[in-house]
Amino acid sequence: MLSSPVPATPGPAREPNRVTTSIARTFSDFRQAVSDSFVPLEVTSSRPDPFWGRIRRAGADEVHVYEVSAGEHVVERTPELIAGSDRHYYKLSLMLSGTGLLIQDDREATLQPGDLAVYDTNRPYSLVFDDDFRTMVVMFPKHLIALPPDVVAQLTAVQMSGRSGVGGIIAPFLAQLAGNLEQLSGPTGARLAHTALDLVTTMFANELDLTGALDPHQALMQRIRTYIDANLASTDLGPAQIAAVHFISTRHLHGLFREQGTTVSSWIRSRRLDRCRRDLVNPIYGDRPVAAIAARWGFVDAAHFSRVFKAAYAESPSDLRAAAAAGTHLG
Repeated sequence: MLSSPVPATPGPAREPNRVTTSIARTFSDFRQAVSDSFVPLEVTSSRPDPFWGRIRRAGADEVHVYEVSAGEHVVERTPELIAGSDRHYYKLSLMLSGTGLLIQDDREATLQPGDLAVYDTNRPYSLVFDDDFRTMVVMFPKHLIALPPDVVAQLTAVQMSGRSGVGGIIAPFLAQLAGNLEQLSGPTGARLAHTALDLVTTMFANELDLTGALDPHQALMQRIRTYIDANLASTDLGPAQIAAVHFISTRHLHGLFREQGTTVSSWIRSRRLDRCRRDLVNPIYGDRPVAAIAARWGFVDAAHFSRVFKAAYAESPSDLRAAAAAGTHLG
């Protein structure tokens, strides 16, 4: 697509949660729209005159959804441009009309209408569109899905069909979301956005199973992560319990997480914080005390929860909730 749906300035801007549209009638305007809307990218075209493009976008919580329509052009995310970014995102593309070519990690995926593909904004990639096209992009921080980066890396620039199997269930939902971006601006926007990510995670896991991409070591890690997610509310959740359930030593367990650059406790805490964050921006829980939401996901000390939440998200739980209620929190 055009680029990664993240502002060029550090961190998403605090602005009203609404659908915005940029229409470009010249290639110069289109490049400017890309620059204004996304992370830095090189955008070129062999047919810049005449040119027409449109970018519609909406966000809910940390998830950004884009619908892009444009003429022939090429987008490149270069190492030099990546070096200036410290935010780690995945982008999922669903071709709605036309064709595209995605190149990343020494793989190429030709995308026809109904095809999906994922790519990583922190590694070089190219997108080539030879003619008019329309596509949607869902961009989200890596921590929002419970799959490790080394596993997802096996799916980058791999064509996934949205016409059959699990993809055939998920692609229509995403296409409907692209055609109804205003729903992300409403009171159920955060729930819709995270439902989309849950479906995407299911599709990724299914694709990995079908290709046999998970070796025994990775499969064990995935079972452990699944177990952690299913037991976040338990105050007994910890290394000893997790190791015992999976018939391994705690030393082995700690070694598995150390290989991923984290710790068991840090992973549990990040998953609990993510669930709390989802509930805090969900209007269904608007009258539930912050402490009750924290306790629901295993944080027994409200003061401790507030401290670690603010350290993770640079705002307090109550500030996040107030911003979500006012419709000013995009990500």
